[in-house]
Amino acid sequence: MSRPRVVIVGAGFAGYQTARTLSRITRGRAEITLLNPTDYFLYLPLLPQVAAGVLEPRRVTVSLAGTLPRVRLVLGEADGIDLEGHWVHYTDPEGDGGRLEYDRLVLAVGSVNKLLPVPGVAEHAHGFRGLPEALYLRDHVTRQVELAAASDDPKSCASRCTFVVVGAGYTGTEVAAHGQLFTDALVRKQPLRQGVRPRWLLLDIAPRVLPELDERLSRTADRVLRGRGVEVRTGTSVEEATPTGVRLSDGEFIDTRTLVWCVGVRPDPLVEGLGRPLERGRLLVDPYLQVPGHPEVFACGDAAAVPDLEKPGQYTPMTAQHAWRHGKVAGRNVAASLGFGERRVYRHRDMGFTVDLGGVKAAANPLGVPLSGPLAGAVTRGYHLAAMPGNRVRVAADWFLDAVLPRQAVQLGLVRSWSVPLESASPELARVAGGPPPQSRPAPVTRGTPAATQGADTHAVPDPGRPTATGPRKSAVLDPGRPGAPGDDQPGSADAREPGRGGPGVDGPSPAGSGPGRPATPGADEPASGRSAASGSGESVAYRPMASGSGGSGSAEPEAPGTDEPSPGRPEAPGSDKPAPAAPEASGPDKPRPARPAGPRPDNPPEGQS
Repeated sequence: MSRPRVVIVGAGFAGYQTARTLSRITRGRAEITLLNPTDYFLYLPLLPQVAAGVLEPRRVTVSLAGTLPRVRLVLGEADGIDLEGHWVHYTDPEGDGGRLEYDRLVLAVGSVNKLLPVPGVAEHAHGFRGLPEALYLRDHVTRQVELAAASDDPKSCASRCTFVVVGAGYTGTEVAAHGQLFTDALVRKQPLRQGVRPRWLLLDIAPRVLPELDERLSRTADRVLRGRGVEVRTGTSVEEATPTGVRLSDGEFIDTRTLVWCVGVRPDPLVEGLGRPLERGRLLVDPYLQVPGHPEVFACGDAAAVPDLEKPGQYTPMTAQHAWRHGKVAGRNVAASLGFGERRVYRHRDMGFTVDLGGVKAAANPLGVPLSGPLAGAVTRGYHLAAMPGNRVRVAADWFLDAVLPRQAVQLGLVRSWSVPLESASPELARVAGGPPPQSRPAPVTRGTPAATQGADTHAVPDPGRPTATGPRKSAVLDPGRPGAPGDDQPGSADAREPGRGGPGVDGPSPAGSGPGRPATPGADEPASGRSAASGSGESVAYRPMASGSGGSGSAEPEAPGTDEPSPGRPEAPGSDKPAPAAPEASGPDKPRPARPAGPRPDNPPEGQS
């Protein structure tokens, strides 16, 4: 007798926990397949420490194959789902296609960067949701300090040493806190011009930092940040970003070469193409995490609107804690649908939060008890070690070495500015130079489902250039200059970490339905509530959704064989009567980047745009 087939799309907090729970319950009596573009689970709450040089990148990545026994890993991004035919089409990292048939499907897709229509942000800002972005930021900050130390121009020196972080939620607060410590350590080795020191600004339209948390935690974080010299500007938004700085809502222009966008996240647009009811862009499910009308399909994480049984009429917020717990319940309920155990509804209870402020400082309220200083720092790091599904010894060793040894102030140059555009559907994957447009490979045609408008939520406003129920999605990775449409933006979600519960959270908030730079979209009345850590995304083709694992989809696809276009920067084949192509022009916001010759080269776009 053949085993039932279970396909899980995405290996973020929700997908990873679903696979682990289901594998433990079924013990080989079900064929479990996990589809994800990378072979690791990313522990996002420690990503600021990677950017600050405290942790090595592999410390925050947990091997899927090594920690998920009896789970088959398939590397690829889903680009077509047929709910009626029970199959998922995907494209692997080398551009080859494949198809996975299922008896049960778990959509553990998550969220993408929340973009606001602020001029210049898409071109000149960088997000903070994936490992490539953290590596880029570490290299970029190191390079700016080194260039400033060698500069004879006081204005250039000050501009390079000014770093602007937008969004005072978990991610933004921790990035600013760790970043200030990191740059202070750099300038001790490479002194700047007299009177110049690194300057960090943390901006948010909210009246205080960490607006989703208890005011005592907010005051603690604010006190630590200001004590280190971080300029906290609340009630302030960004009106415009340029290659040389940002203009604030109060009219001040800040000269800077660094703009970090931590405003928040929104549900991955995959679910908009499923033709199922939505709630503010999230796929509606019942308390058992099943999609109405498709009992064989489960959804969890950021892209699922799960009823909050503790607060009737509301839905659980987009936080890592909920994604982690969703995964546990989804795993149990999928197993129950296969005859292993009993299903259960999703319930939760908050246990408190922790915020790592770098060094020995933190803010925490485990079980409602407010803590600060070294004690809070110990609780925070202890919680992270307990919550991580692997690498605990390595992480603890890096923390110890960071406490007794100076940090290595070097830039590796592995990730360039154009490799990590803000408007990326796959933040876990660095963009490849000269990647061809996604339209070069024909998308699979899938059978129709009920129209997306049937029962659709009125808040789910289509976003031009993003997937809809009726057309293919253009890869946002290949169009870094296009600003995001505000129509389907969710309120910024914070990366809440909660001791005593599943997983910590993921992305920085914007206050109560608004974000730095612009007021919230009309109808976005859900308050900001926590950082998302589940990952995954997708796209829509021929009336069918396209999905992807951990963090997003829509990556660049290989050019169709037999094309008559020569590759940019590559000479023609011998005997060709075509002239050799001229040097590639600088890419604009609406054209993909051309391939570049190997060897050292300056960052592109210029540092003022990174």
